[in-house]
Amino acid sequence: MDQLTQFAPIILMFVVVYFFMIRPQMKKAKQEKNFAAELKKGDRVITKSGMHGKIIDFSEKNNSVIIETGAGKITFDRSSISMEMSKKLNEPAKPVKEKK
Repeated sequence: MDQLTQFAPIILMFVVVYFFMIRPQMKKAKQEKNFAAELKKGDRVITKSGMHGKIIDFSEKNNSVIIETGAGKITFDRSSISMEMSKKLNEPAKPVKEKK
């Protein structure tokens, strides 16, 4: 029993690290993978480097997307598309409340 109480803080530390660091990271990675798999033609996206554009085609061979921007067509890897920024771009505009 004395050995168990001796290792309890170490075990507790691993549990805390798992629930506050590892698990949320795995959850976010799963969401990003699903987001990349659900992309379709016509979606407006923003890449992680800040490039704005609209998806016009997919290249399954290279696991990439072809994005049309103001400068022309550019090919990006699916993983380079930012989930957070693209969702903010596509969410409907919130009505502005007028102050009286």
